[in-house]
Amino acid sequence: WISFMLDSDKEVSMKNEQTFSLKREVFEWLETIAFSLVAVVLIFTFVFRIVGVDGDSMMNTLQDKDRLIITHLFYQPKQGDIVIITQPNSVNKPLVKRIVALGGQTVDIDTDRGLVYVDGEVIDEPYILEPTTYMPASAVEFPYTVPEGKVFVMGDNRNNSLDSRSTGVGPIDERYILGKAIFRIFPFDSIGGLYGNTD
Repeated sequence: WISFMLDSDKEVSMKNEQTFSLKREVFEWLETIAFSLVAVVLIFTFVFRIVGVDGDSMMNTLQDKDRLIITHLFYQPKQGDIVIITQPNSVNKPLVKRIVALGGQTVDIDTDRGLVYVDGEVIDEPYILEPTTYMPASAVEFPYTVPEGKVFVMGDNRNNSLDSRSTGVGPIDERYILGKAIFRIFPFDSIGGLYGNTD
């Protein structure tokens, strides 16, 4: 009888240990999941964001409804970067454009030949949809020197783009650059880096 009691006590003790071990394992899993969720939220709040492309002004590099990951962490604007702009404009929505020139640089456009010059040099733009032959009602006179602290942007679909040439946009204050597009995550058959974006 005493032996049976001891065996019974051992079984209860083992069951209690197993239950405690299972509870501890579940708690550790929940803790890990909660920590991961918080980390993801913090990363996508302060380091990365997901934005959508609205319109065709960046064809063929980007298409309408593409989804992009952008970052602003330690970002300094560079010529050739694709950026998201929140500066107020005539269409009242953020714009996705490519930086053509930085503050202090001079932009000129030859619509007869479809060429864009920065500081007197033709810039190499293999990513544009077609040569720049169209000039909208312009916010600036060319050649145009970009003020310090601003950037001059254009869409890759140069002949169908509301950008720094346009009266509704003009040069962009760097403080209104939400971030640089670094990766396309949708559509799934186009996932990857963005052609022409600088490192």
